[in-house]
Amino acid sequence: MSERANFGSKLGVILATAGSAVGLGNVWRFPYMAGENGGAVFILIYIICVVMLGIPCMVSEFIVGRHGQSNTARAFSKLAGGSPWALIGYMGVLTGFLITGYYAVVSGWCLQYMWASLIGHLQGDPEYYKTYFTELSTDPIKPIFWTVIILLITYIIIEHGVRDGIERASKLLMPTLFLLLLVIVVAACMLPGAEKGIEFLFKPDFGKISGDVFLSALGQSFYSLSIAMGCLCTYASYFSKYTNLTKSATQIAVIDCLVAILAGLMIFPAAFSVGVNPDSGPSLIFITLPNVFQQAFAAMPVVGYVVSLLFFVLLSLAALTSLMSLHEVSTAFFQEELHTTRKRAAMLVTVSTCVIGVFCSLSLGATDKLVLFGKPLFDWFDFVTGQIFLPVVGFLTCIFIGWFVPHKTVRDEFTNYGTLRGSWFHTYLFLVKYVCPLAILFIFLHQLGLLS
Repeated sequence: MSERANFGSKLGVILATAGSAVGLGNVWRFPYMAGENGGAVFILIYIICVVMLGIPCMVSEFIVGRHGQSNTARAFSKLAGGSPWALIGYMGVLTGFLITGYYAVVSGWCLQYMWASLIGHLQGDPEYYKTYFTELSTDPIKPIFWTVIILLITYIIIEHGVRDGIERASKLLMPTLFLLLLVIVVAACMLPGAEKGIEFLFKPDFGKISGDVFLSALGQSFYSLSIAMGCLCTYASYFSKYTNLTKSATQIAVIDCLVAILAGLMIFPAAFSVGVNPDSGPSLIFITLPNVFQQAFAAMPVVGYVVSLLFFVLLSLAALTSLMSLHEVSTAFFQEELHTTRKRAAMLVTVSTCVIGVFCSLSLGATDKLVLFGKPLFDWFDFVTGQIFLPVVGFLTCIFIGWFVPHKTVRDEFTNYGTLRGSWFHTYLFLVKYVCPLAILFIFLHQLGLLS
């Protein structure tokens, strides 16, 4: 048996795994969630939730992945020792696979907006942007074209392997993403009236704290770190035995929070500058923001053009880094379980997820034959994976690590077999046994409308 591939450097580990966590959840979902839930107070609660929930869950997946030194399903099977707990790994792989298909559709929209910005088509009144997005999402051809394009780009990266594909791409994409973020943040914060947006993000109004705000922040902390999708577990299987799991999880969480806050600084100063409400919801990126950029930089149309273009380049890069990790979950699974080459496994995943993407895209308006119980297939994929599979896999992973896996095994991985002090081990174990399962249960019930 050939030696398993590893990341070539500590920087590669951090950038690749952070790339998995940093995606549309940070650049798209976080700003509109913050806008709907009070801004600064939401951010404060979010950071606390990342520390209490996100980092312990990440470390748990790292432990499974590195200990198993194999794809997510096989890694759980090795630790489960033939018990039904092994099904968690298979469910994680299935979740990552299904998300890849419909996530590629949204990623394709980002590419279309980037292209439209480049050729100067994103110009008009607020109604124009609304119509533009509706026409794009319901078009039978354009979204499918861009879905296939971004999946092919992902395939090219994945089939080159861990070091020459994932790690090399991450070392290029992540610094570029940060640079673009900073450029747009500076441009947005220099607009007249931008200080109101900055205040909204950094001056907490504790009167806005409610159960709903807390649960929303809890849910966002869980999803923005790519927990329970198989991504972290798969990437951890490429970690060396010297990788400090807790330190890596903390660094990734810091990067994740930083990108999310910078995304807010990029969006809200510009939005407040032109009098747009911060609670525009999911439409913020594709409908509201193009209009915001046009209005904000009306006196400097060239700057507005550049900022708008850079923003959608940024959005596309964020989508690609997450898509890489999602694709790798299934590629590693098929490569090892079917005993085939990486290239064939990656192609199988690409073709399969293209098919899923095509059906999900067509369900949004091109045909009514892909609508079940009044809900498009796209929405069903989002609901089943996001509101059922993710919390269930996350919950079971915590129970598995906290209550089933021998504490010696968990401690050995946590401390790199005694080479690290492991001062926080008992705190970690308490969180993963009691706090994290309870928090994920709250997220699950809140999403189903059973808790507020």
